[in-house]
Amino acid sequence: MRYSEYGLPSFCIMLDGSCLLTPDEHEPITVSEGDFILLPTTPAFTLSSFVPALPVHLDPNAMSKVRGEIRYGERKGRADMRSLGGSFLFDSTDPSLLVSLLPKVVHVRDSVRLSQLVQMVGEESAGQKPGSEFILARLVELLLVEAMRSAAAESAPPGLLRGLADDRLARALKHMHARIDHTWTIDQLAKIAALSRSVFFDRFTRMVGVAPMEYLLAWRMEIAKDLLRDNNLAVSEVAERVGYGSTSAFSVAFSRHVGQPPSHYARSQ
Repeated sequence: MRYSEYGLPSFCIMLDGSCLLTPDEHEPITVSEGDFILLPTTPAFTLSSFVPALPVHLDPNAMSKVRGEIRYGERKGRADMRSLGGSFLFDSTDPSLLVSLLPKVVHVRDSVRLSQLVQMVGEESAGQKPGSEFILARLVELLLVEAMRSAAAESAPPGLLRGLADDRLARALKHMHARIDHTWTIDQLAKIAALSRSVFFDRFTRMVGVAPMEYLLAWRMEIAKDLLRDNNLAVSEVAERVGYGSTSAFSVAFSRHVGQPPSHYARSQ
């Protein structure tokens, strides 16, 4: 089955059997019973058995509206695999910063805790008892958190989760998030992390994937976009809230980062 690009963060839980998942620009992945897959941006991908076959093309937007079980391939006989899939909606309408800091594919296997959650999701999905929708939503949230913990492991690629998994860097990141309006310097953040200036800079860049000030700028711009979308604040107020002493300096930074002035962005939203 060949799915076109979806864009939203989506997941797949393998309930039984196994199959081959091949996201675009990524090597094929064997997904087996108990595995959990998260695709933060869900590019086009192919889902198949291990025998070569011509793909059937599907639109993920259309398929997401289908209720009940979808049967791929042969319509009769025992299924080679059974999976449960879905997508996540963030409160923010533009979660691009968070998504950009996640690995392209999060594949968790051999996790006892995750396997237990997967089993509970499978049972709840099959049972359809009163309250199942509420319980499934909570279980899937737990699955996401558990998968994120796994993605923060030392073997994971650079990203925000790697940074938060580092005790020293997590201190600095939490201060940056809590006081977005503060005029942070490398020296201040390094002191919070109890590291030298050079060690902090190198460690942050290696773990998170971007330099500290670059990360802070990107985070401020995402907060600014959220504030501008509300249309209740003047540009000068937004500038102050995200740590800029002058509206003009904020406008220049926003225009360079987003591609249009903040006033234009607010009107377009």
